[in-house]
Amino acid sequence: MIKDKTLLITGGTGSFGNAVLQRFLFTDHFKEIRIFSRDEKKQDDMRIFLKNDKLRFYIGDVRDYNSIEQAMQGVDYVFHAAALKQVPSCEFFPLEATKTNVFGTQNVIDSAIKNNVKKVICLSTDKAAYPINAMGISKALMEKVAISASRNSKETIVCLTRYGNVMASRGSVIPLFVKQLKNGENLTITDSNMTRFLMSLDQAVELVLFAFQHGNSGDLFVNKAPAGTIGDLAEALKFICKINSKVKVIGTRHGEKLYETLCTREEMLKAEDMGEFFRIPADNRDLNYSQYFSEGDINIANISDYNSHNTKRLNVQDIILLLGNLPFIKKEVFGENIDQNIF
Repeated sequence: MIKDKTLLITGGTGSFGNAVLQRFLFTDHFKEIRIFSRDEKKQDDMRIFLKNDKLRFYIGDVRDYNSIEQAMQGVDYVFHAAALKQVPSCEFFPLEATKTNVFGTQNVIDSAIKNNVKKVICLSTDKAAYPINAMGISKALMEKVAISASRNSKETIVCLTRYGNVMASRGSVIPLFVKQLKNGENLTITDSNMTRFLMSLDQAVELVLFAFQHGNSGDLFVNKAPAGTIGDLAEALKFICKINSKVKVIGTRHGEKLYETLCTREEMLKAEDMGEFFRIPADNRDLNYSQYFSEGDINIANISDYNSHNTKRLNVQDIILLLGNLPFIKKEVFGENIDQNIF
């Protein structure tokens, strides 16, 4: 399916792009992998470190259609990971989040369709389900843009993945807690009962590859993941680091939820259980108002959403075992020589 094909990764210098390269760069899969991003420094670091003829680098921004069009020519598949992801940044600059996450996605899909790309997989976030902050709202609208495009695309399959917070990714809480522990600082916890899905970067890649293999146009794929409380996560890291710092509760910050939702109850009503994943097919009804506003479904009242409060809950010991396998923990805590997310 992918031998002798060309893959384009937007936002390819990020954590996800780095993980995909580790999976495919040194195999006979894909004859060419294109990294598209606006960060020339990270691209240069990646180019020097990897020294691989299969890699091609394109400077550009998904907001600029012309720059993505240049990178799209001759591409067979696209993993669309470029986004503004930091909740505080998007809260202060919601229009910037919209330009990248919504209009940027439309540019990628339009260019892919024009160039007869076989499949585009757009990466979304649990914050797009019942969104309360600008990042989640922009990602929710991104999903709508992709699903809308999928209805009218004849040759190009457009599908999506949605996953929770990736453990130890840049800007996440695990690197912050480890830094605070090493510096002898208090661990700043918003709410010890707050729950979050706990998944690795490899699991995020597996979800995208599953969508790559099985996705029909308009499909949204969600992986089932365990969750833990922030309080238990802090205790697990204190045990791993062998540092008994005090915990300081600072309260829930603006734009934060007590728990995250991966599938809304409306989505769960039509979700297909595929073992480790849910497939949520697109709503392909036409603009027939009676189907949206006059005709309902009595079963929805009996369905619950899939969230970090009602999924499998890990205890402190479970989280310790999970964290011990993370490359970040192996490198930063145990001192192992691992190159992980260096770009």
